[in-house]
Amino acid sequence: MARYLDVHPENPQPRSISQVVEILRKDGVIAYPTDSCYALGTRIDNHEGAERIRKIRHLDDRHHFTLVCSDFHQLGQLVHLDNSAFRAIKAATPGPYTFILSATPEVPRRLAHAKKRSVGVRIPQHPVVSAILRELGEPLLSSTLLLPGADWPMTEGWQIKEELDDVLDAVVDAGDCGTVPTTVVDWTDGTPEVVRVGAGDPDRF
Repeated sequence: MARYLDVHPENPQPRSISQVVEILRKDGVIAYPTDSCYALGTRIDNHEGAERIRKIRHLDDRHHFTLVCSDFHQLGQLVHLDNSAFRAIKAATPGPYTFILSATPEVPRRLAHAKKRSVGVRIPQHPVVSAILRELGEPLLSSTLLLPGADWPMTEGWQIKEELDDVLDAVVDAGDCGTVPTTVVDWTDGTPEVVRVGAGDPDRF
């Protein structure tokens, strides 16, 4: 049974955040809010958690998770950034963007693209996930909470709890955070290519 935590969307209660982080440190899988819909998350080193997320979403081994970071410093430890990428991405974060970049050795090989050695990273602009990431002290392995056969991600915490009670360890409910996913920008070839238009303004790239 999943723990249900009703968290204030702008001023998250420290006790609730600590409870979420404790669950993650015990290799739990959570549903949590972002600035571009709810997501599923677990610790990067939690192999079993990654498989649980794949099972929930009916994903195969080729699915690439996003590494969700607390700040630009943390992001910079996971991916290689040249000067132009550094300036543009720093100006756009935090925000509803996912950036695909070449991974550093810090990223486990199983999480990077097999041929390109690339990985998706983002810094969300949502007080709740920001608080979770700060206290956790490491990135989250994450995937949009889009269930098999659904056209849109789930938006209501109570519904997430009801549908996924047996397969999650916690549901962090901070109210509706929309259904539009991130805008995805591929920077692996040295220049930005918008490969999915979402919540973030693509024109800046």
